Amino acid sequence: MNIQPYRYQHRDLVEPDWTRLPGWRDVTCAEWESAQWQRAHCVKNIAQLRMVFGDLLPDSFYIDLDRDRSERATMAMLLPPQMLNTMVPDRVPDAAALYADPVRRYMLPVFSDRDQNWTSHPYSTRDSLHEQEMWAAEGLTHRYPTKVLAELLSTCPQYCGHCTRMDLVGTSTPQVHKLTFLGRPDSRQDAMIEYLRRSPHVRDVVVSGGDVANVPWKSLEQFVHRLLEVESIRDIRLASKALVGLPQHWLQGTVRSGMDRLASLARSRGAHLAIHTHANCAQSVTPLVADAAKAMLDSGVRDVRNQGVLLRGVNDSHDRLLDLCFALLDGASIMPYYFYMCDMIPNAEHWRIAVWEAQELQHQIMGYLPGFATPRVVCDVPYLGKRWVHQIAGYDRQLGISYWAKNYLTPIELEDPAAASRHYEYYDPIPTLPQGGQEWWRRHAPSSGEPLLAPRHDGDFLGPISPANPSPSALPTVGPGPGPQPS
Repeated sequence: MNIQPYRYQHRDLVEPDWTRLPGWRDVTCAEWESAQWQRAHCVKNIAQLRMVFGDLLPDSFYIDLDRDRSERATMAMLLPPQMLNTMVPDRVPDAAALYADPVRRYMLPVFSDRDQNWTSHPYSTRDSLHEQEMWAAEGLTHRYPTKVLAELLSTCPQYCGHCTRMDLVGTSTPQVHKLTFLGRPDSRQDAMIEYLRRSPHVRDVVVSGGDVANVPWKSLEQFVHRLLEVESIRDIRLASKALVGLPQHWLQGTVRSGMDRLASLARSRGAHLAIHTHANCAQSVTPLVADAAKAMLDSGVRDVRNQGVLLRGVNDSHDRLLDLCFALLDGASIMPYYFYMCDMIPNAEHWRIAVWEAQELQHQIMGYLPGFATPRVVCDVPYLGKRWVHQIAGYDRQLGISYWAKNYLTPIELEDPAAASRHYEYYDPIPTLPQGGQEWWRRHAPSSGEPLLAPRHDGDFLGPISPANPSPSALPTVGPGPGPQPS
C-alpha cells in the first residue's frame, strides 16, 4: 500500500488543563480567561517558575536555566500563563518531558540547549537585519520600496528567546544592555506620520514593536486612525504575538469594540486591516487562540495571518510544520503565511537551520495545503530583505555561504545605484557544515573586537562587511555543492 509521507488527520483544538500544575491548582476558569489575571501572573524569574511547577522539576533544571540567564540569554524571562501552559500540554510535566518540549525550547531556553562549540555565528549581530540603519524616523524602518515597519514600543507580553529585535525589545540581560527609544511616544508617532504624508510611494504599514498588545488601546486606535488618514496607505498590519500567547487580551470588550471601529473605518477608506501573529507549534493553538482570531475576523479585519520562525528542535520537520498549519487553518481560521529562517542574532546558532534544510522543508510541505494557505519559507537577508529560500543566486555549501540578488534599493542605497546589481550574503549555522567547512571557520573567524570580514568562496576575505561591500563576481554554482546533502 502506498503510504504518504504525511497523513492528514483533523484534530480538535484543546485547552490544556492548567490545574495539572501545582501553582495553578485553584485558578478558576474566569481568572484564566481574564487578560488582567494573565498579565498579573506572568512568570518573570526562576522563583516564580518554581511556584508554578512546585516539586515537579529537579534542582538541576533550574541550575541549567539560571546558567543560561547569566551567560547566554539575550531576552529576559517573561511568560504569560497561557503560553507556559502549552508546554507538555497533555500531562503533568517532568524534567525529561519539559526538556524535550518544543515550546519550552524557544520560550524558556536553558544552557544545555545551546551549541557549546559555536554559540554564535561570527557574523551574528544585535540588529541582524540592520533595521535601525534604515530608520526614516525613530522606530520607522523603511527597507522595502512600498512598505515600512512602525515600532511603537519596545515591550511584549512575552519574550521569545530567538527575538530578532533582541537589541531593543525587553529589559536588559547580563549579556545584552538593551537600547531604548530616545523620543517620547507621541513625538515619535508624529514623526512617523509626517514621513508617510510626504512619501506617497509607501502604501503598506506594519505596526509592531515590541507587540501592539502592550500599547494602551486608546493610543493604538488613535495611531491607526492617523494612518488611515494618509491618502497613500492601503494596507495596515497589526503585529501581535499576544494573539497566541495572550489571546485573552484580544477577547476583551474594549479591544473588540475598538477593532470593530477600525475595521469599519478601513473599509470606508478602501484600506485593508489585518493582524499578524506568531505561532511555532501546533500545541500553542488552543480554543482560546481560535476564539481570539475569530473575534478579530468578526470585527471585519481582512485576515489573521501567522508568521512562524523555523527553529531547530521546535518545528524543523515537515510533520510539525504541517500539523501547525492545519491547526491554524482548520481550528483557528488563521492563515499560514510565512516561516522565516531564524535570524543571525547572537547565541542563536543552536536554533538556526541551513538554507538547504529550509529548501527541503518548503519542498516537503508543498501539495498538502491549499495553495492560498501554503506558507512561504523565507530567508531575511541582511541589507536585502525577505527572499524565498529557492531564490539564491549562488551557494557555497562547504562554507555555508549563500548569495542573494536584490531588485530594488533601500533608502540608504539611493545614492549608490550599483547596489542593485550586487550580491548579498547569508551564512548557514556552522554546525551544519561539513568538517572542512567547520575547520575553515575555526581558522578564519575574526577574534572578538576585530572587524567582521566577508569571506570569499576561494577562502580569502573581501574586507569589512557593509552594504557597499560587493560580493565575489564569480559566484559558486547554485546547487548542493560539496557540503552536506539533504537527507
